[in-house]
Amino acid sequence: MPTPTKGPRLGGGPAHERLMLANLAAALFEHKRITTTVTKAKRLKPYAERLVTFAKRGDLASRRRVLGLISNKGVVHELFTDIAQAVENRDGGYTRITKIGNRKGDNAPMAVIELVLEPVSAKQAVVAEATSAAKRDADKKEAAAAAPAAEEAPEAEVVETEAAAPEAEAEVATEEAPATEEAATEEAPAAKKAAKAPAAKKKDEDEAK
Repeated sequence: MPTPTKGPRLGGGPAHERLMLANLAAALFEHKRITTTVTKAKRLKPYAERLVTFAKRGDLASRRRVLGLISNKGVVHELFTDIAQAVENRDGGYTRITKIGNRKGDNAPMAVIELVLEPVSAKQAVVAEATSAAKRDADKKEAAAAAPAAEEAPEAEVVETEAAAPEAEAEVATEEAPATEEAATEEAPAAKKAAKAPAAKKKDEDEAK
């Protein structure tokens, strides 16, 4: 919030002063620069910069708040679209006051107040680029730290499958063992019959003699 000013008001009363500041701000946003007295320019500077801050937020509440002060919808639209986009990378100092001497007639000190719409300086651009690069490096480190954790999970599954493989082999061996025993029991009577067959043949030959 701007510091409340001390001294006499600009107009006859507080309502008149608010209307004067609103009209000056609307003219500043419409023409980008206006010429007025030094006193009015100094009072307008925090008022206009506060409205620009609302415009940078860009939400509906901020737009309604600015519309409560400036009734010209065209000026408010330009403030929220063009001016807010032009000062998006600027953290403050949206206006500039330049003294141009005294006015003829009443000798009042005059000044030009204008919006600072130039791009951010090279130094600030370098700082912004360094900040974005540091953020990208941090994101890459987080992604690299998350990758080994994702790779460890399949290895654990492979170990489990390898541990389950001997158990499957043991089951297969136990299933094959009864099969070999049954084959051995089937072969034993056949061997006995084969052994008895020559003996019976010899006995028949002896009886024939």
